Amino acid sequence: MIDEFAKDNLHGRLRRDRKALLWKLDGLSEYDARRPLTATGTNLLGLVKHVATVEARYFGEVFDRPSPEPLPRWQDYNGNDLWATEDETRDQIIAFYRRTWEHSDATINELPLDASGHVPWWPEPYPNTNLFAIMVHVLGESIRHTGHADILREGLDGRTGLRAEHEKQIDEEARAAYCAKIEQAARSAAPIKA
Repeated sequence: MIDEFAKDNLHGRLRRDRKALLWKLDGLSEYDARRPLTATGTNLLGLVKHVATVEARYFGEVFDRPSPEPLPRWQDYNGNDLWATEDETRDQIIAFYRRTWEHSDATINELPLDASGHVPWWPEPYPNTNLFAIMVHVLGESIRHTGHADILREGLDGRTGLRAEHEKQIDEEARAAYCAKIEQAARSAAPIKA
């Protein structure tokens, strides 16, 4: 009974974060969805592509249930899943992510939490694992990257949040006053030396 509760809870949170990550693309131009927004090139569409690839590998290869999506060998990883090429459309990447959900959900639904898995890219003594550990790991990856997406989106147009239905109108004046208060506290705590 506790296994089903744990599985349902983790799976529900994964589904929630999948939707939140995709929502971060809503209303953005192609340029803003793709452009590098950090010094390391992090971008919103690349985060979606990366999380889709992570799910495809962990809920596919790890349990000998290869993803129907074409994936490069993990041994050949070169970071190509972190950005969208000019030939890849937003719709293609979103569709890849949604198809990956279906495959991942089938793995989660069909296997028990203690189902054995093997992660060949994890170092010894960690490659032998189970579905529970993989669900926690993938949920952590999804939460982490959805948080990145939230910050990137806030930097683009100020929009924040987990779901559209909870989004509030941005009060620019209140936001500026709040940031000024934080800036003042930071300056007071660490005075600038001459």
